[in-house]
Amino acid sequence: MDVNADRLQDDIETNAGFGAIDAEEGRGRTVLTGSEADREAREYFVTRLEDAGMEVSVDAVGNVAGRWVPSSADPDADPVAAGSHLDSVPRGGIFDGPLGAYAALEAVRVIRESDVEPTRPLVVVSWTEEEGARFDTGLLGSSVAAGHRPLDEAYALKDDDGVSLGEALREVGFRGDDDIDPSSWEAWFELHIEQGTKLESAGAPIGVVDAISGITNCRVTVTGEANHAGATPMYERRDALVAASHFVVDTERAAKEVVTTTSESAVGTVGKVAVTPNASNVVPGEVAMTMDIRDVDRDAMDAIVERARASAARLRRERPVETDFEQYRLTEPSEMADRCVDAAADAAERADFDAMRMHSAALHDTANLAGVTDTALLFAPSKDGISHNPLEWTDWEDCANATRILAGAMADIARR
Repeated sequence: MDVNADRLQDDIETNAGFGAIDAEEGRGRTVLTGSEADREAREYFVTRLEDAGMEVSVDAVGNVAGRWVPSSADPDADPVAAGSHLDSVPRGGIFDGPLGAYAALEAVRVIRESDVEPTRPLVVVSWTEEEGARFDTGLLGSSVAAGHRPLDEAYALKDDDGVSLGEALREVGFRGDDDIDPSSWEAWFELHIEQGTKLESAGAPIGVVDAISGITNCRVTVTGEANHAGATPMYERRDALVAASHFVVDTERAAKEVVTTTSESAVGTVGKVAVTPNASNVVPGEVAMTMDIRDVDRDAMDAIVERARASAARLRRERPVETDFEQYRLTEPSEMADRCVDAAADAAERADFDAMRMHSAALHDTANLAGVTDTALLFAPSKDGISHNPLEWTDWEDCANATRILAGAMADIARR
């Protein structure tokens, strides 16, 4: 099965024109869910699915799927599906998402043009609002399809201008009434750019992911007392920022210790801080922080959370401040299915490629689907590990090679 590299490149480059931005270096795009650029990207994707002889469905949350039933297949058999997403972050790159969506389509076209006789239908999917850039909720479309989020809750999500997701989807004509149910699939594959440097550093053309990190978020508020920076003596201050600084250092220390004792892939970040009143001549009265903790080991994640919670409690005891600690989000780590991982590894071996086994520290729609069907996630190399940036780049040869592995894995499962 030889991938048509020119056809794949043309699809990705055409998609890159939707929401294209001016960038001093590289090629960037901004495609927010429900925008005009999103409508154009979706309509082009639908056209390409139809050109490939696929029957197109759009569900209530805007997920788009194309289905092909080979003449050799039982139309009622559980299908093999693959895909990714078309939306982007503001000023993002051209490969994050679209490579996976169009690689899945190219894989189906390659299988169709080969002498392979699948016994199952094949499905290509683009999920809605993977990035969460407009409605502040990532992996949204797949979460609804997988049954993790009620549709009415998704519809009610609003952007900064008060426009709801339901309204935005209706505006661009992609609030459908079809059913896209991943729990009815035999297997799911997603190809994505790595967004890291492991593959590039190792000279490996493909990564086969066996686990996706879980993620938990915590909100931490430190409350002191705002007061005059000149007239308030040091011994009378209730400085929230000084206390919060100790918390940030404690979190870093906790994550590093967990790495050495429990799981070397664990990470903990205090990445968002809001200081009130945030004036140079006022002792900070309140600091609100958001934490991001990830790992493939749930125990390691829990250990960092508990260390952070203990730090907040210690600050209340030792400093003239109050603290509030809330763990508000938890997505469990996801294990990929052995048979799907093996299918990808076997496809790489047949193509004479050295595949690297690895985990994904970034979340992808596959994390939502892992609980309802068998899944595998593949990575293509990212130049310098850059992503969410116009400098994001994956060589076209690497795109084609990774697509070839995807096609081989899909064909393997679809023939069983």
